[in-house]
Amino acid sequence: MDQSNLKKISSDEKIISTYQKDLNSIRKSISEVVFGQEKVVDLIIITIMSGGHALIVGLPGLAKTHIANNLGLTLGLIKKRVQFTPDLMPSDIIGTEILDESINKEKSFRFIKGPIFSQLLLADEINRASPRTQSALLQAMQEKKLTVAGKNYILPEPFHVLATQNPIEHEGTYPLPEAQLDRFLMQIDISYPSLESEKKMLLLTTSNNEKIPKEIFNKDKIIDLQRIIRDLPVGETVVNLILDIIHNSRPSTSRIPLVKENVLWGPSPRASQSMLLASKSKALLEGRLSPSINDVISLAKPILKHRMELSFSAKAEGITLEQVIEEVINSISL
Repeated sequence: MDQSNLKKISSDEKIISTYQKDLNSIRKSISEVVFGQEKVVDLIIITIMSGGHALIVGLPGLAKTHIANNLGLTLGLIKKRVQFTPDLMPSDIIGTEILDESINKEKSFRFIKGPIFSQLLLADEINRASPRTQSALLQAMQEKKLTVAGKNYILPEPFHVLATQNPIEHEGTYPLPEAQLDRFLMQIDISYPSLESEKKMLLLTTSNNEKIPKEIFNKDKIIDLQRIIRDLPVGETVVNLILDIIHNSRPSTSRIPLVKENVLWGPSPRASQSMLLASKSKALLEGRLSPSINDVISLAKPILKHRMELSFSAKAEGITLEQVIEEVINSISL
């Protein structure tokens, strides 16, 4: 374990303790306005703590947008929303150059920034836009900057994309390309709430007592927290487990027959980076200063499922990526 990291953690113990309390306050605040989606909220918080982007997949009406909006309020980030539609153009997201004529009649181009210049961008129904428009996010999500007419524009810090997607609608939609899917740290699936949670939601949202969460974080705190996450120590066992899972999820390097016979391609090295950062973030969220193998296992599905593709024959036989990932985890000796 790196001694410099240990010293850094020691000096930040009080700050970490404060952040843990604030994170619990965020979870509590969101639980008062969103019911039955605690795991989803935690995964989104972990994604932001890790400095990444999240793809939120679920049926209409399951509070995907509601969760993102309320998290934006509690985190104190500049939040903007774009409703993706088939006629949406890249310039509607990035911005556009206009011809500006000054008082002395000199003409020049001036760049008008689009909604992507925010700290939390909610991309609603991202798969409804054309691939050309979807690709407008590629550079921004990876490099945190944009190039327009040969000039670079740095995006605000921190910068996160929360994209939503409806899994059952296919008419008028465009599947996200693999290059863009890989840039999402997690794919977070939302399911129906329990009967008790839905009852609470029903009573709250049909009365005049609906709550608005308070701002608990701000951009400086989030940037500092993301720095602390990267400084957290990690054991060699956890690192080896991550590498084992990633390599056995690729058909070319896997020793697992289910993977070799049914997976067309596996996760990139970006997946292992995402898994390590997310495991650290989950540990800190739960009050621990170092991730465990259980953190890695619990995060395997949301981090891997959008980075793998099954063959046509595997899909025809009813094999799912969840089953493949479970087989990978169960086949690795811990």
